Amino acid sequence: MSAPDPDADEAPAASGWFCVRSRPKSEHIAARNLQQFAHLDEVFCPRIRYEKPTRRGKVWFVEALFPGYFFAKFDLVDDLRAVNAAPAVTGVLHFADFYPQVHDTYIRALREEFPEAENAIRVIRPEIAPGDEIIVTEGAMKGLKTIVTRLVGGGDRVAVLLEWLGQEREAEVSLRSVMRPGDIRQEIR
Repeated sequence: MSAPDPDADEAPAASGWFCVRSRPKSEHIAARNLQQFAHLDEVFCPRIRYEKPTRRGKVWFVEALFPGYFFAKFDLVDDLRAVNAAPAVTGVLHFADFYPQVHDTYIRALREEFPEAENAIRVIRPEIAPGDEIIVTEGAMKGLKTIVTRLVGGGDRVAVLLEWLGQEREAEVSLRSVMRPGDIRQEIR
């Protein structure tokens, strides 16, 4: 699909998908408010759920795929004032007097990746495979760097190599208690 020609004589249609800005970390709230207060039927806020290491261990976070932004389909002339007035909405993305539209094909492709049945949240899981170098983050072996030898059971445990009394032995640990060295963020103090 080609992008619209900006030099075309025809003015773009006032109705379509637009990118809406929200307050930080409030994209899903602003999207819901547009449906309730501005009475918009088509609002789409794709979100991801991922696990991130913290000081207290791994924690699950849910964030917008596009932080600070989501999509809404409305008529620019008739609904702009209601959209801008919705709680948690800070405005519609625009450049001077030009409000760019997002093509239906892009929204359709995003919706295929983020089905409504799953509440538009996609879980992102890091893949750990045999041969990967990992660090144990919890338990008696916390801080140990080792190699994954195989995945165990239903994928919630991994077997790792340990050096024990001068010999290499295999031990099983929870997948939740390991991470790859590149996944660790250095804290600045």
